[in-house]
Amino acid sequence: MTQTVLITGCSTGFGEASARHFAERGWNVVATMRDPAAGRTLAQHRNILVTRLDVQDRDSITAAVALTLDRFGRIDALVNNAGFGLAGVFEETPRAKMIEQFDVNVFGLMDVTRAVLPTMRQQRRGTIVNISSGAGIIGLPMIALYTASKFAVEGFSESLSYELETVGIRVRIVEPGGVNTNFNTRMDAETRYAEPIADYEPFRSGAERLYDGLRANQAHADVAQVAESIYNATVDSSDRLRWLATEEVKPLAHARRETNEEAYMDTMRGYFRFPEPE
Repeated sequence: MTQTVLITGCSTGFGEASARHFAERGWNVVATMRDPAAGRTLAQHRNILVTRLDVQDRDSITAAVALTLDRFGRIDALVNNAGFGLAGVFEETPRAKMIEQFDVNVFGLMDVTRAVLPTMRQQRRGTIVNISSGAGIIGLPMIALYTASKFAVEGFSESLSYELETVGIRVRIVEPGGVNTNFNTRMDAETRYAEPIADYEPFRSGAERLYDGLRANQAHADVAQVAESIYNATVDSSDRLRWLATEEVKPLAHARRETNEEAYMDTMRGYFRFPEPE
């Protein structure tokens, strides 16, 4: 029986690459996005159905799940990929942006998950893959709200895994590091919303230089590599929960998970040491 996967956020980046990766391996793929017009190229693939799903619009979630079941009769896997990142100083961030960050990255992911669970429970099988980030492993400067949202995804996914394994459903967390996608462009665009506070200027300048250097060093990171990790996490039959998807995140994951707190903080402050206040 051909398996079916529903993937959110497929207009670009990890979602688009994952849709192609699954389809090329014979899966039925429901590639969802806020504007289906952005998926015209994907829709040309015979295994891919493109439809609208906006994680902030619960009616669109319900409709996408119903269309999937009507067309294919089952949902074997869900890849919760849709998300965006806020970058900037926390104090400068309007409350509306704080809410939007969690509405998309956390509550939207939860709403889509809730929508597929009745079908997966009835099947007594299914896999939910939640796309986290290196920022879900470690706290990072200038992206406090994005980091907080990914920490929430990590905690939710781990807790949920214990509930769902009792009904035959597996949960996976995929943790990419820095990869050049349109996600980064959106993150940059989302910073242009507040008047800067002068007291933070030395920190801001230092952090921006640091991230510019990181982006330059990660220019060859491969979106296809992340798509392969997502696919491997989906089809793996073990109890493994977390999948590190890119090489550059592994040293930081090691520092966080395999050393003590003092060693971890020494490592992090070595990366992120900024000017002291005058």
